[in-house]
Amino acid sequence: MAQSDSAELLERALELEPAKRLSLAATLLDSVEEPDDEAWAAEWAKELDARLKLVESGEDPGQTWEAVKARALAGLGTG
Repeated sequence: MAQSDSAELLERALELEPAKRLSLAATLLDSVEEPDDEAWAAEWAKELDARLKLVESGEDPGQTWEAVKARALAGLGTG
């Protein structure tokens, strides 16, 4: 996949609501992690649940789209 395709895909993923982004992140991680690392997967699931609760409760207001996009594009070397 070309870098511009990756950047576009990332932009579209970041437009998803937080719960869907977390689900997507978990799916992507599952595709590359070792299948027998159940302890790590359980801890990661707890971390994702905790982060989601913070967002849903309003305790973590998140970041603006502009800030997230700039950081993501900078990480891809396109920003």
